[in-house]
Amino acid sequence: MLLILMAIFTVLSDVFLTYDNLVGNVMMNSTILLLVALAGTFPILQQSIDLSVASIVSLSGVITALLINNYSLGLLALVIGVLAGVGVGLLNGVVFAKGKIPSFLVTLGSLSVFSGSALLMTGGRAVPYNAPGIREIAIGNAIPNVPNLVLWGLLFYVLASLLAWKTTFGRYTYALGENERVADFSGVNVDRYKIGAFVVSGTLCGLAGVLLTVRISSATSGMADGLLLESIAAIVMGGTALTGGVGGPHRTILGVLVIGVLTNGMNLLSIQSFVQEIVLGFVVIFAVALSIDRDKIDVIK
Repeated sequence: MLLILMAIFTVLSDVFLTYDNLVGNVMMNSTILLLVALAGTFPILQQSIDLSVASIVSLSGVITALLINNYSLGLLALVIGVLAGVGVGLLNGVVFAKGKIPSFLVTLGSLSVFSGSALLMTGGRAVPYNAPGIREIAIGNAIPNVPNLVLWGLLFYVLASLLAWKTTFGRYTYALGENERVADFSGVNVDRYKIGAFVVSGTLCGLAGVLLTVRISSATSGMADGLLLESIAAIVMGGTALTGGVGGPHRTILGVLVIGVLTNGMNLLSIQSFVQEIVLGFVVIFAVALSIDRDKIDVIK
């Protein structure tokens, strides 16, 4: 699908297959989505879901911007912004695992709580700040012609992939998605690894919120709108099944690139934004239909 889309847009637009567009637009604009999609991958691998990812991005970004703007904390504000993501991820995980409440309902509720908190902190207004040195973290070029934001995205992609493939946490994450009861009978501390998946999700969303805020030098309560739908589409298109146990963060980047190329191509062709939303909705349905493991589900509801 990725190669087909690239071929189509190359024919339709002279600008598409240029270095500035592929790196400066596609990869640069896809980095935040990559971090959010990586975040959502871990709960989905366990056959759970985190619907609060976009609201955590906004909340972390707002906290970061307020701390820089009002208290001049500089780099410390970025650390606190990430820790805010860790904290709310931990909260989601504890309520889900210890409260025995479906992750769908927990994160649906926390989505509203976190979004409302960001809105309350900002009063519905943007929170700009002036700190050029901090902005270089995202838009600078440690490697010539490659934005730092892209490098951050690739770094955390590698770390997330290693976490899934080379650690005990990763192996048990897959095990819970394949068959939680068997994992439990095998002596696995199921609650610990359930909570861990949401902590990882919150951490990556916190990073996404901080980097997005640093990139645009401001934050708003709605700056992550749309990332939830796009991240789920990227996850399932990359090959991580909603039924759990299959796929992983190493595949998620493919789905992110499909979304990034599709969005960029439609922008180059001046396709209206509401038409793009319709196309994305069809893409989600198509991706889920291809990736879902129907053998794991007795009844489709």
